[in-house]
Amino acid sequence: MWGDLIQEIRVAQMGVQILFGFLLTVVFAPTFADLSDTDRRIYIVTVVLGAAATGALIGPVSLHRLVSGRRVKPQAVTWASRLTFVGLILLLLTMVCALLLILRVATHDPYVPWIVTGVVVWYVLCWFALPLWTRRRHTSGTGH
Repeated sequence: MWGDLIQEIRVAQMGVQILFGFLLTVVFAPTFADLSDTDRRIYIVTVVLGAAATGALIGPVSLHRLVSGRRVKPQAVTWASRLTFVGLILLLLTMVCALLLILRVATHDPYVPWIVTGVVVWYVLCWFALPLWTRRRHTSGTGH
């Protein structure tokens, strides 16, 4: 299970690292000073969430390195899996906040919260509902 988990983490890590790197550069853009107080707060929350997601998704690599050879692989897989799940939740929140900020700045459209809500629903369906439905429908409940 460790190999599968690491492959999954690689995909999520790449996404969160690219998004986080982009977020770090925004503050240096000349137009950053023009953001409203609300948009600045959204930006700060987004950066903190991105940092937390990065930590959670890189955590399993450090966990593996520090416990490797100590005969605790089942426990390491369990904790790495938990960190990955937390990282996915934090990544979801980061992406939602980034989308909210971008759409608010780009459009000033009153429908922005509805658009963002639609994207959240889509993420939840793709990332959680479909996998849980598949697991429930196609497994016998043994965890395999």
